[in-house]
Amino acid sequence: MTNPKSSNRLEQEKHLKWVPLVKMRVSEVAQRDFRQYRADHLAADMDLEQLGNPTVNERDGHFFVMDGQHRVAAYKQWIGDSWITQELQCWAYVGLTEQEEAEYFLKLNDTLGVKAMEKFRVSVRAGREIETDIDRIVRAQGLHIASDKNEGSVGAVGTLRRVYSRSGAGVLARTLGIIRDAYGTPGLDAPVIEGIGYLCGRYNGQLDASVAVQKLGGVQGGVNGLLGLAEQQRARTRAPRGQCVAAAAVDIINRGRGTKKLPSWWADDTQ
Repeated sequence: MTNPKSSNRLEQEKHLKWVPLVKMRVSEVAQRDFRQYRADHLAADMDLEQLGNPTVNERDGHFFVMDGQHRVAAYKQWIGDSWITQELQCWAYVGLTEQEEAEYFLKLNDTLGVKAMEKFRVSVRAGREIETDIDRIVRAQGLHIASDKNEGSVGAVGTLRRVYSRSGAGVLARTLGIIRDAYGTPGLDAPVIEGIGYLCGRYNGQLDASVAVQKLGGVQGGVNGLLGLAEQQRARTRAPRGQCVAAAAVDIINRGRGTKKLPSWWADDTQ
């Protein structure tokens, strides 16, 4: 991309252009998941003055939508079958790479309140270092990033990022491995990941993962039993929920271990 400061005019890289709808494609790397109900809502109350101009990138003979896929779909629905002969005025870039398309989406949506999951997915497609490494760690544990509740799905991307930023890749991997083996998919929710992340981060050299899995997995009620004990800690201490999960996990792991107990969480709550 050229530097606008090299000219006597501060000129944007994008320009308004009439784009044939039939040549438009949705960028696979730079758009959130399509929601039909959003397109239906726009089409039912179509106002061309309020529609705004979608943003596209011209490459490989097509125009890839980077912002406005729901508006484009609504426009097609509103026009009907004749949409294949119509054009729509768009802000158009020329020759961006797929990675640049994804970066455009992320920069735009820093101010638009895009859901964390959608931003995470696009960050991985854009090759951003932290998100890409987190995705690698999750996959290495036989899991995957997804917002559904299917087997092996992890949707708490904000929590994954916090654990990673706080304690590093190794702790995040160990955290997910312990939760997976102790509780399976039901345990892969934000409070548990946060709490076991604290646990693994603080006791990294002392914690035996196999013992942790055995003890945590054997608690009455499974992951709900852990969360119930954490709520008791929270009511007593008013500490953040993640730390209370960690404290409850320490108590569970220490049961019946004699002199091999971990130090109490509250004895050193500097995390």
